[in-house]
Amino acid sequence: YHVIIISDTLFRIMRTFAIRFRYLLMNAVAQNVDYYVIPLFSIHYYYIMIRNLDYKITQEADSILSFLKEHGYSSNLIVHLKKTPESILKNGVWSYVNEPLHAGDLLSIRIEENEGSGNIVPNEIPLSILYEDEDILVIDKPANMPIHPSMNHYEQTLANGVLWYYTSQQISYTFRCITRLDRDTTGVTLLAKHMLSASVLSKAMQQKQIQKEYLALCDGVTPTQGTINAPICRTADSVIERCVDFENGDSAITQFIREWTNGQFSLVRVKPETGRTHQIRVHMKHIGHPLLGDFLYHPENHSMNRQALHCTSLTFTHPITGKKMTVNAKLPEDMQQLLSQS
Repeated sequence: YHVIIISDTLFRIMRTFAIRFRYLLMNAVAQNVDYYVIPLFSIHYYYIMIRNLDYKITQEADSILSFLKEHGYSSNLIVHLKKTPESILKNGVWSYVNEPLHAGDLLSIRIEENEGSGNIVPNEIPLSILYEDEDILVIDKPANMPIHPSMNHYEQTLANGVLWYYTSQQISYTFRCITRLDRDTTGVTLLAKHMLSASVLSKAMQQKQIQKEYLALCDGVTPTQGTINAPICRTADSVIERCVDFENGDSAITQFIREWTNGQFSLVRVKPETGRTHQIRVHMKHIGHPLLGDFLYHPENHSMNRQALHCTSLTFTHPITGKKMTVNAKLPEDMQQLLSQS
């Protein structure tokens, strides 16, 4: 019998170039050849996450650097491009970022990421994908699912599920969540697929250019509409709980409209203008209408086994195309069921 041993170096080369090998020895083409397939070990391979972008220059720019910054490239991303061979091409020629750009030039950018979130364990978790393209991924996050792994909770998070989604496609992926939701809040969640979309969308979040809209089931009959302007800070004796504090809290503003009520609880559409931790939950409790099932801010209510809060809509500008987008997620089954029983 003939046995071939592949070295660790060759293994790394095979993985880098995404060569597909299930076994070290392949089945003999002819049956009369006395080679046997011996699976010595399993070889994992990944495709590098690559995004190619072309910019047709229409007006002068002092430098490639200034052009990239104007188009949302962060300093870290620019450093990454400078370190990656042929990631910045002007008219097909590898160029320095201090070179000027002239009308008619073609600037080609290649964003290459070959190291994913190796510290996150992939878990096979079904994902409800609302939208995906080369730059972004939008997911309808279920209840009882944290966004990131944390102390004593390393698996079964959204990050674990997304890593599995790409790992099963042999794609190297770095987890970058732009719009985060509490563990038991459901709904639209936006993720970036590469460094540029993460840079542009993170800046949009900071500048409050991404709008979230929620549906909540609140105890009692809420006012028909209103604006809650009440600062929020951490409760003194708790790491998790927040409260309204007009002296020490950070500015927090929430708008709401009541869409329906049965006299016992109300369906409310909520638009937070700021993004404080637990903002909607704290604000609705502040006006006397806490969320149903909220173990932290309404522990005596057991209508649901989680807070009745769902991110139903997300409106943002696409980080690459500049197109205005709105992605919606229908009300989850547990909230629909409570409404249907009323």
